Amino acid sequence: MTKPTFAVVLSGCGVQDGSEIQEVVLTLLAIDRSGGIYQCFAPDIPQRDVIDHVSGQPMAERRNALVESARIARGRIKPLSAFDPAEFDALVLSGGYGAAKTLSSFAEDGPDCSIQSDVERAIRGTAAAGKPIGAMCIAPVLVARVLGEVDVTVGSDAGTAADLEEMGAHHHVAGRGEVVADLFRKVVTSPCYMLESRIGQIAEGTEAVVRALIGMMGGAA
Repeated sequence: MTKPTFAVVLSGCGVQDGSEIQEVVLTLLAIDRSGGIYQCFAPDIPQRDVIDHVSGQPMAERRNALVESARIARGRIKPLSAFDPAEFDALVLSGGYGAAKTLSSFAEDGPDCSIQSDVERAIRGTAAAGKPIGAMCIAPVLVARVLGEVDVTVGSDAGTAADLEEMGAHHHVAGRGEVVADLFRKVVTSPCYMLESRIGQIAEGTEAVVRALIGMMGGAA
């Protein structure tokens, strides 16, 4: 099997207003250790807000999701509008509040949320091509809103689980480092920091997601 290729979607730099940095870095590490290749993407749009990660309070700044995501990707990033499902074997959606604030309006609108157009196109295109999708932390809400009836997990958060069910998804409780794999829709999800976790447990979750995605490609999981 040739090296599996992953498109990894980010939403900024920092858990409170963008991508959860540890989840992203550990995902990229898991892909690399699996023998895979990754390319990071982010929508070229303003973040919904900017949060001071020391105080947790909003800042009077405007930041761009693509520009901020480039900090994590060491500049090796492309606008999500350039994503082509034909060029990748899997799509991965990272966690962090940016998924609920910038990639969607879930933080504000719950199950009635809208999905950013480039994100929706990426999810629909990957699913239509029969290729697997991974999502961590809060990002499964993006998949649920776009695809509807799909098996997912956000851990054990009852409120978010109810929102997912209202979107048409089927929520399954999962623990630290565990995944829920929908073999029919080719979707793999893991709670990651939706649960109080140690960084080692986050690594277990991201590694499990990558293994499952490779298995859905037909490679050894």
